[in-house]
Amino acid sequence: MGQERGSISINTENIFPIIKKWLYSEKDIFIRELVSNASDAVNKMKKLEAMGEAQLPEDNKYEIKVIVNKNEKTIKVLDNGLGMTDEEVKKYINQIAFSGAVDFIEKYKDKSDDGQIIGHFGLGFYSAFMVSERVQIDTLSYQNGAKAVKWVSDGGTEFEMSDSDKTDRGTLITLYLSDDSLEFVDEYKMRQTLEKYFAFLPIELYLEDAAKEPEKAEEKPAEDKSGEEAVPAAPKPLNDTAPLWLKNPRDCTEEEYKQFYTKVFHDFNEPLFWIHLNMDYPFNLKGILYFPKLKHEFETMEGQIKLYYNQVFVADNIKEVIPEFLMLLKGVLDCPDLPLNVSRSFLQNDGYVNKISSHITKKVADKLTSIFENERENYDKYWDDINPFVKYGCIREEKFYDRVKDIIIYKSTKGGYVTLNQYLENNKEKHENKVFYVSDENQQAQYVKLFNENDMEAVILSTMIDNHFMSLIESKVSGVHFNRIDADISDSMKQENTGIAEEDVSYLETLFKETVNDEKLKVQVESLKNDTIPAVVLLSEQSRRMQEMSRMYGGGMDMSSMFPKEQTLVLNSSNKLVKAVIDLKANEAKKEDVKLISEHIYDLAMMSHQQLEPEAMSRFIARSNEILMKLV
Repeated sequence: MGQERGSISINTENIFPIIKKWLYSEKDIFIRELVSNASDAVNKMKKLEAMGEAQLPEDNKYEIKVIVNKNEKTIKVLDNGLGMTDEEVKKYINQIAFSGAVDFIEKYKDKSDDGQIIGHFGLGFYSAFMVSERVQIDTLSYQNGAKAVKWVSDGGTEFEMSDSDKTDRGTLITLYLSDDSLEFVDEYKMRQTLEKYFAFLPIELYLEDAAKEPEKAEEKPAEDKSGEEAVPAAPKPLNDTAPLWLKNPRDCTEEEYKQFYTKVFHDFNEPLFWIHLNMDYPFNLKGILYFPKLKHEFETMEGQIKLYYNQVFVADNIKEVIPEFLMLLKGVLDCPDLPLNVSRSFLQNDGYVNKISSHITKKVADKLTSIFENERENYDKYWDDINPFVKYGCIREEKFYDRVKDIIIYKSTKGGYVTLNQYLENNKEKHENKVFYVSDENQQAQYVKLFNENDMEAVILSTMIDNHFMSLIESKVSGVHFNRIDADISDSMKQENTGIAEEDVSYLETLFKETVNDEKLKVQVESLKNDTIPAVVLLSEQSRRMQEMSRMYGGGMDMSSMFPKEQTLVLNSSNKLVKAVIDLKANEAKKEDVKLISEHIYDLAMMSHQQLEPEAMSRFIARSNEILMKLV
């Protein structure tokens, strides 16, 4: 063809500034677009070959190369796909409103499955101008008699077309980089970028550094021990063209799943278990979701789910596709049916996406149910790691809650795990529809001891999410209420009567209010079956929850005055110390001793309830020394 000049047909003026500054959220996306287009071209060629519409040499091997050259400040992307004729260049490059893939699907839609032909050889190509002062295309179509074409543009709307000296089928795109983008000619930087997007590209992908080639050429081949020149090892592709998620789950081994997890997420802790998604209808979705083993609770916020589109990485944690609570997991999802816009990064609004999200939620719930029903022992072992995820999922997704509500389990202070129904059934004679729980096993150890001695059961709810989760259960299960173990004294722990006179009860109430210097302190006298504990402090469940909510949502403001603590000091009339305080009430000589004892009883009760404030702790230590000195 003769030389031809012209203007690119576009519908929007100043499209290149838009491409550079708005359309692409990350600068390295240009390489994703160009290599993706190369992959599309190869896939189309494969399809034509399979359909008998193109004859290729027997030794034909499909591949894509990216060649960086620091000396020339260029990046080249080379494929041996179907290439383009001059008319196709005019159409697909110059008239960017059209998509080559759309035309291709239209032409061959009745001949075979077109699900994998979703290339956008259109606007995506122009991402090259994000980093380039000039872009050149050299392309030769697979069609018999086709002539190679060269297309050059400096990033404006002007282009130049002429004959190319390219002799092999496919397309070569050469980027002449602008000075602010020279980082991409660094081999290490380019390798990082390619591995980020194309670790699982279905076509073998190679990276070459042209600036190093002359040095390699001067090197002599190594000799083996026999004196013969050793054959240089063939270069290895950067990518794995057949990732594990494409295999049938029945053909995957446990070791393969673990190795894949380590490779993709660089996590050397073995995952607890995984879900292999593999469906073709009503949409194409494949992937693997892993439940990681957590070292601490805060790690639950560090999940990572990588979204792929025909084995090309799109982004991490796209919330439109992946339900928010699933982002606590780690995994890969490949969905070629996603309605992506031209930059391949952002989802267009589509009801299809909601269906995909719902399906993923269902599969996760099904997997958990299957483990609960068929591997209950393992399910119990996993629970400490997976319970924040399950609870968060129940709070965020009502459909997920509906699917897993019967397999939510609670760790029991009696050992083992129980469902809510089991707990309620086990304890209905002692406290119907009331669930006692422990939020801190160490701090609440005395209360746990009381429960154990009275053959009572509590469950352990000690994660940050449990306050919200309990509120959810209370709203879903009629009549059920959660009470922390220090919120109430069960009748099962008490004896029938206090064993002391009413006037002594009044005396104790007055004494301890004066001791604590708090007229509003609630004092209650009970005869507990356990006579070793002088007193315990109770805090109303409602009051405690309001206090915690005010701290969580107060925005730094002290709102405690709005929700005063409703604490109750329960004195145990079965305890010898409490009895001694009563016996000494009329003994003026022992008045100071009574004061010391009552202060100490209160502090001991508070210490089993919460940490003492620094000033109170100092007084406790000083008082302990004073009491010990009286024994000398």
